[in-house]
Amino acid sequence: MRAIIQAAVDRGRATLLAFVLLLVGGYGAYQAIPKEANPDVTIPMMYVSMALEGISPEDGERLLVRPMEQELRTLEGVKKMTSTASEGHASVMLEFDAGFDPRQALQDVREKVDSARSKLPEEADEPVVHEINVALFPVLSVALSGPLSEAELVVIARRLKEEIEGIPEVLEVDIGGDREDLLEIVVDPQVLDSYGIDYSQLFNLVSRNNRLVAAGSLDTGAGRLAVKVPGVIESLDDVLGLPIKVDGDRVVTFGDVASIRRTFKDPAGFARINGEPGVVLEVSKRAGANIINTIAQVKALLEQAAGQLPEGVAINYIMDQSTQIETMLSDLLNNVLTAVVLVLVLILATMGPRSAVMVGLTIPGAFLAGIMLIWAIGFTMNIIVLFALILVAGMLVDGAIVVSELADRHLHDGQTPAQAWVNAAHRMSWPVIASTATTLVVFVPLLFWPGVVGEFMKYLPATVIICLLASLAMALIFLPTMGAVSRYRPRYNAPVTVPGLALYRAVLGRLLRRPGLTLAATLVLIGLIYAGYARFNHGVEFFPAIEPDSAQLQVRARGDLSVYEKDAILREVERRLLGLSEVKALYARSFAMPDNQLGNDVIGVLQFQFTDWHRRRPAGAIKDTMAGLTRDIPGVVLEFREQQMGPTGGKPVELQLWGGDEGALTLATERLRAAMAALGGFVDIEDNRSLPGIEWRLEVDREAAARLGADVLSVGNAVQLVTNGLKLASYRPEDASDEVDIRVRLPERFRSFDQLSLLTLHTARGQVPLSHFVTLSPAPNIGTLNRVDGRRTITLQADIAEGFRLDERLAALRNSGVELPEGVGLRVAGEDADQREAGQFLTTAFGVALLLMTLILVTQFNSLYQTALVLSAIVFSTAGVLMGLLLNGQSFGIVMVGMGIIALAGIVVNNNIVLIDTYNQLRAEGMAPVEAALETGCLRLRPVLLTAVTTVLGLMPMVLGVNVDLLTPSLGLGAPSTQWWTQLSSAIAGGLSFATLLTLLLTPCMLVLGARRES
Repeated sequence: MRAIIQAAVDRGRATLLAFVLLLVGGYGAYQAIPKEANPDVTIPMMYVSMALEGISPEDGERLLVRPMEQELRTLEGVKKMTSTASEGHASVMLEFDAGFDPRQALQDVREKVDSARSKLPEEADEPVVHEINVALFPVLSVALSGPLSEAELVVIARRLKEEIEGIPEVLEVDIGGDREDLLEIVVDPQVLDSYGIDYSQLFNLVSRNNRLVAAGSLDTGAGRLAVKVPGVIESLDDVLGLPIKVDGDRVVTFGDVASIRRTFKDPAGFARINGEPGVVLEVSKRAGANIINTIAQVKALLEQAAGQLPEGVAINYIMDQSTQIETMLSDLLNNVLTAVVLVLVLILATMGPRSAVMVGLTIPGAFLAGIMLIWAIGFTMNIIVLFALILVAGMLVDGAIVVSELADRHLHDGQTPAQAWVNAAHRMSWPVIASTATTLVVFVPLLFWPGVVGEFMKYLPATVIICLLASLAMALIFLPTMGAVSRYRPRYNAPVTVPGLALYRAVLGRLLRRPGLTLAATLVLIGLIYAGYARFNHGVEFFPAIEPDSAQLQVRARGDLSVYEKDAILREVERRLLGLSEVKALYARSFAMPDNQLGNDVIGVLQFQFTDWHRRRPAGAIKDTMAGLTRDIPGVVLEFREQQMGPTGGKPVELQLWGGDEGALTLATERLRAAMAALGGFVDIEDNRSLPGIEWRLEVDREAAARLGADVLSVGNAVQLVTNGLKLASYRPEDASDEVDIRVRLPERFRSFDQLSLLTLHTARGQVPLSHFVTLSPAPNIGTLNRVDGRRTITLQADIAEGFRLDERLAALRNSGVELPEGVGLRVAGEDADQREAGQFLTTAFGVALLLMTLILVTQFNSLYQTALVLSAIVFSTAGVLMGLLLNGQSFGIVMVGMGIIALAGIVVNNNIVLIDTYNQLRAEGMAPVEAALETGCLRLRPVLLTAVTTVLGLMPMVLGVNVDLLTPSLGLGAPSTQWWTQLSSAIAGGLSFATLLTLLLTPCMLVLGARRES
């Protein structure tokens, strides 16, 4: 190692030029690296959607879901398969094992879907395979609202969509609130009867006259001429001229008997922004595009377009991730800067200005070198990467401080700068390499964290590993070169002053006289901390709760409500909540049928975008105000959902009931809900059973129908005239991106339930009323059927009330004695399952890290006792973790605190390694154990305190929830960006502070005990 260090110092100009190039390259990488809030996580899920208009949920399960499940269940690596069948639609969701290959999985799923296509009904639409990719989620939602008709707003939105999609960084724009186009042919039923129109004949005539016939080409010898017979419908006039009835030489067209108009399909819901009708443009960026630059371009385009919009049309930004990311980047960068400044102030106070400047230069050097590597391997700058930089801000200087401190002693002993820095770097190279290696091997297992949580959190260990490797080069190559070039020489034989050294020597000297008693007292103290935490802890959670930027209010109501009735209920809730000063934008959306992510009884959703967190009350207080304003609305249940941060989503409690018949599952669901209500602590309980309702069935007497020349298909076609319209064909006009259905319908006044009994059919025997062979009868309605892994399943979900813990409530429910009907099984999923999986992995990772550290330590010390001594410091430091959580009022986060303990293991051993290495050197020089232990403590006091305090100081802004903007300057308390990391920071800061005391006081005593044991 000396040869490498000496070569770098001898070629100082080249080494320093390389250092400058690293700084410049790192700064360029920081400017170029894509910036986003959350990491681009590959979610191991895909789903297959199938559609067959008008199919019932039972038939959808039988004809669509089961054949598809039969094919997909043979796929390798499928962890869970969830299926849903509802009216006209079915889907199968596949969740894969961690570490799956997305491209290969997509190819395999498509092959299986192609195989299953032949088993599906011919009338069904082509099954579509969808990937779930976080990178494709919208990053900007733009609301267009104003006193215009729905058609006018949609036209404006579509025009803006085309312009925005012209921006290279924009992947696509979806229009929320858009309606499907429809060419509607409205005809009076009496006209149809008088012309004796047969529906199948009508369909055949239209479809055969809506064709583009490529008739080939004709070679005349003097040229080659293409021939075609154009017959595709392109405009309303083409439809008006279509024949619908031929009687001899007389042809009746649509223009003779019907009115035709371009319109939209019947509404499936309504959207409003701040009480005004509106539509929403949801903009998604391309993978790898810089989110801040992309949104800036979209906003610039919208500002230009605003002057051309009709008067009264308002543009509101409901969701703008660039603002959130800029704020978060600014907060975290301020924390990085604050941590660096605090570290520099400490070094300046203890080691002088020259050492402080040189050690301080290694921090941006390691940072920028790390960022350059992060950018090179394709990472983005997100909240995980930024916190990793804060975490290592104090760790980066550990090696530099140790080398600088020893070089400072050599300089005071009279060595030349080159000699002092080369000797110091060489002497401390293996302790520094060993301590860095032990830290690295702690983080390496975290790279293999499975599942979505692991994909989300892997950026932290990767960033820490890269920056620590960069810091190693800074400490052993660039720092000695800078020291040698500086040519600074202090006054010869000037003593090195360390504040508090005399007091420390006196305390340590007393403890070394009774090392066994010191160990016993330490164990008692640790026991008391554990007992205190068991009594006064703040509970367990999976991920920390963050002050949200937005919230959602789900409005639930039961009954066979029309979309207009549902919207009227939502309007009443919306009216009461409009005008709150703390709400920047209110987006209301009602549904005829909610999607699979919402409960079956959700009739609408209100999306609130809050003002900045420092200008408003906490979201919980705003939620209470909203609950008070809407408490007396009858017949509805209101459920508030705050914005979810991190990889988790949904409610923490998820219970799956499977097996048995429908009655047994329903009974089990009711018993579980009753038990949860009786126990308390469970709120917003919901399940996905079908809502009670009525459907009307037209039972066809096939024999009677055949006698009259009718059949089931003709009855269905007649009924469609009253409901959604009979689809004749489709066409693609110039102003539409998708095909537009052509449907024939009865006038609006005839679209009623009574009209079903008045319908007639044209048969060979003339016009025949449907009532002659059709019976209209009510039947129970089944809304949605759900299956998990091929079995009918009912899922219960619930939130945990404030003051209760998830693990404690689930344990209470298990012990409540709920008896499930025979054949019904219960599985606990959701956050509890994620907690167990994450806890199991972190425990395994901790064990692997300990084994790797043991190997490194035994190699370094060649002593099992000293290895065990270092490892014991890790176990003892957990008491400090619990103490830090208690003092800061934090709950035990499975992910954050678990990672904190693992990270702490790598940090704690560093000081012990350097201290024991010095002790072994002094013992080799002939010192007695007690004297060697005392001198070791005194020699290592300054570097141990500096390395520990710099790490703790770097984390203090996060521990205290403080944002310090040194450039403005300003001070903020409780920002969401700091709330995310308070648990982890408290765990590391508390554990390291406690472990530092153990290193300085207990470790020397344990070394003396080890020497006595050997003797």
